[in-house]
Formats: sequence, C-alpha cells, structure tokens
Amino acid sequence: MLSDLIRSMRPRQWTKNLLIFAGLVFSRNAFEGPLVLRAVFAFFLFCLASSCVYLVNDVYDASRDREHPLKRARPIASGRLSSRVALIVALLGGGIAISASFWLGWSVGIGPWFGLTTVSYILLMLLYTVSLRQFVIIDVLTIAIGFVIRAVAGAVVIDVEISSWLLVCTILLALFLGLAKRRHEVLLLDETAPSHRRSLVEYTPALLDQMIAIVTAAVVVAYVLYTVWPDTVAKFGTTRLGLTLPIVLYGLFRYLYLIYRREEGGEPDRSLLEDKPLLLAVALWAITAAIIVYHMP
Repeated sequence: MLSDLIRSMRPRQWTKNLLIFAGLVFSRNAFEGPLVLRAVFAFFLFCLASSCVYLVNDVYDASRDREHPLKRARPIASGRLSSRVALIVALLGGGIAISASFWLGWSVGIGPWFGLTTVSYILLMLLYTVSLRQFVIIDVLTIAIGFVIRAVAGAVVIDVEISSWLLVCTILLALFLGLAKRRHEVLLLDETAPSHRRSLVEYTPALLDQMIAIVTAAVVVAYVLYTVWPDTVAKFGTTRLGLTLPIVLYGLFRYLYLIYRREEGGEPDRSLLEDKPLLLAVALWAITAAIIVYHMP
C-alpha cells in the first residue's frame, strides 16, 4: 500500500516545482545560504501540496481512469489503493503544507504571503479537478497559471521583486507543455475522448497544432526580448544572456520532435527525465545562464 500511495503522489512530477528556484537564481541570491534554505523548504512544501492534489484528482477520476488505456493502471483506479486512504493522506498532507507555509512566512518576516500562494495553488488545482478542466482553453490556461503561482511563490518566499518577464515566460512555456499534452490525449483517446473529459471533444489535432505553433513562437520572442531588455542588461550587467538562445531553441525543437515524430508529450515530466538530449539541453541552459548571470561581465 505504501508503494502505491507514493506512486499516486507522483514524485516524478515534482520536477515542475523546480520553478520555485527561478526567483532565487535570477535575483542573484543563489549563494545566500538563508535564502537558499527558504527556497528548498518552499520546494518541498509545494511538492507535498501538489502530491495531495494528485491524490484527490485520482480519487475524483477513478471511474473515468478505468476506461483510459494508460491511466487504468493507476493504483486508485485499479483498486490497489483505497480512495479513503488516499483522501485521508491528502487532507493531512494538505493541512501540513498550508500550516508550514504560513509558519515559514511569519518566521522569516514576510507575513502571510507565502502561505497565501500555497493556498491559492491548492484551491486552483482542486477547482481545476472538479470543474475548470471541462472547459476548452480554460483548462490549459489554468494549468499554466498553476506554474505561474509556483514561480511567484519562489520570489515571495525570499522576498524579492517578481519579474514580469519571469511570469510571461513561465505562462507561455506552461501553455506550450499543456497544449502538447492535450494533443497527445486527443490522439490517444480518439473517439472515447468525450467519456473521459468534456473539453477534449472541442479540441482537434489541427486546432492544437495551430495553438502550439503560436505559443512556441511567443516563447521564443518573449525570451529574446527578456535577454536584451534594458532592465535585464542593467540588472545582470551583461548583454550576453542572449548566448543561451540556441540552447532554448534546441530544447523547444527537441520537444516538438518528441511530440510530432515520437507521438509523446502526454507526460512532460517523463520526457524531461528520460529523453537524454532534452535533459542535456536543460542542464546546459541552466549552467550557461548561471555562469553568465553570476560571473560573466
């Protein structure tokens, strides 16, 4: 049961919460010990919060997941893990995450704001589970806003200004991943899509391809503007952040290759962890950006 519970909490998807460290890195505080500890604590609290949401989601979707060719193997859908146990753990875990978030905020002198971001994230994702995902376009926008809340939480917890470029790039990249996931679901479920989720009826591969193309272009333009924006140059004291653009382009193109050539995209976290070229691109971008931001004049 413990193994199934851990699997249902989806630790593989904790990679999404790495966005919390964006504020720490791009505020040039990555070597400030107390701030690093805050960010690490915030990361684990959001991992706990997101896992509790996944448990509720799997309980709510159990009957539909049994009709899904892949999700039917999930512990709750297959009956290996009791829905009651999952809900109890979700309630306890969510309570701990919220309480600890408020405690962290008050203990470091930032008031209730970090706790409120945690509550906002949990409420938004629960609302997505029970309602918002049934509405076309709103479903992927909700997922993208969830990523934005993560980024905001990372800035709030270390008490630094929230960059508008951080929010813009985050929501566009999240939309890119969300639309790719919807495309994979539409193709995988085909005629059974209506029984799984109402919004999937409104999507077609052609429509999603158009959306993905638009958002991909928007991601590139936003990132380019960010690297050459006067405020960015003044903040980091360098114009060389644009040198990371080829790595960003490769990462996006590689993901498009996985979507259209290998018919992947349904699980972005799996693609990131298992596709070595993509993982290498992300690591190379992180290292290069860090060197430029912290050391290159």
